[in-house]
Amino acid sequence: MSDNGEAELDPAEAEAFRARCRAFLEAHATGITIDGPDPRSEKELAANKAFQQQLAAAGLAGLTYPAEYGGAGLTKAHDRIWREEYGKFPDMTTQLTISHGMCLPMLAEYGTHEQKSAFLADCIAARTVWCQMFSEPGAGSDVASLQTRATLDGDEWTINGQKVWTTLAHACDYGIIVARTDPEQVKHRGISMFIIDMRAPGVDIRAINQIDGGKHFNEIFFTDVKIPKDWLVGAYNEGWRLATAMLMYERVAIGTGSKSGVSTPTFKYLQGEAQRRGKLQDPAIRQSLMKLYSEETAKSLVALRTRAEMKAGKTPGPGGSLGKLHTAIIARLARTMTLEIVGADGLAWDASNADGDKHAKSVLRSFSANIAGGSDEIQKNIIGDRVLGLPRDIAVDIDVPFKDLKVGTQKSAG
Repeated sequence: MSDNGEAELDPAEAEAFRARCRAFLEAHATGITIDGPDPRSEKELAANKAFQQQLAAAGLAGLTYPAEYGGAGLTKAHDRIWREEYGKFPDMTTQLTISHGMCLPMLAEYGTHEQKSAFLADCIAARTVWCQMFSEPGAGSDVASLQTRATLDGDEWTINGQKVWTTLAHACDYGIIVARTDPEQVKHRGISMFIIDMRAPGVDIRAINQIDGGKHFNEIFFTDVKIPKDWLVGAYNEGWRLATAMLMYERVAIGTGSKSGVSTPTFKYLQGEAQRRGKLQDPAIRQSLMKLYSEETAKSLVALRTRAEMKAGKTPGPGGSLGKLHTAIIARLARTMTLEIVGADGLAWDASNADGDKHAKSVLRSFSANIAGGSDEIQKNIIGDRVLGLPRDIAVDIDVPFKDLKVGTQKSAG
């Protein structure tokens, strides 16, 4: 990110930039309407990419990233103004959260000059979209138990293994993957991070059918996939440190979003639904609404603090888990309230009842908030250990070579 990340703007410059952002948003942030089903989120992603490309053409994309890598080379003050103005408009880049909130900052912070020159500009402008490949069938919350292997052969790495729950893998051009590079090391060592071409021979992407009818998650099988030697991100066998950094970025992306300021969208939506259905005077519903309002307000304030504490170009700290945990709590509250307010429409609907379909899918999708990006229990452990300084959980395998562990589908040594 730009070196002048902490610089402040004089009032005239700040107002001029705010006016520029507002003018762009009024012209382009008009909301996204999807015609017909979109189970793979491909239509929404196409609309997100079109908006981001317009943003890049206007010189407003990647505000704090250096101009030499396709960013605008501006300051955190510019970014804060943009987020404040964007908060007043519909979100136009929901499906780019992983590409821009996780992969982009990782490449910018840990990538080589050659990697940044090759990939950053296209990622910033959404000419390419990226995914993250961490979880495996035997390595979910315990990602360090991953078994996907990367073996160096001359000037190429060969990748073999499987990943699961990869969002939008089917629509992505590139991805960031962590793989085992030395099973002789303990499980948190001997892991490395790589860039991978999602269209390369040997990459088999299969949709996962979700309970809400969507298919934007995938499982991926890698069979002798070849990538260049210089697509290693960071140092060899330092992948766990980088994976932890990427998870920090992920939790900030989930917990703070792409906007700024105090925002209570779920409260406003459900308040409107309660009023429309004549339930706003119900004391139990009013109490629940105020609890939801309090949670969303607290999440916004935590997000403001998290963004303020982030140094330009530096991995965010463990405080990002607070925002992620708030997001999960809000989803749980909203699920219960949706069913209380809309009744049967939240469980079953007529094919012609678009609102019922929306409510039911919202209820079904809400369960993933307590798992995606790390479960609530994982977030509480991080907050207790790394924020509050409480004693860590006991780890009995911390000094055992990975090849000697019975983890995932690994049943015996070797």
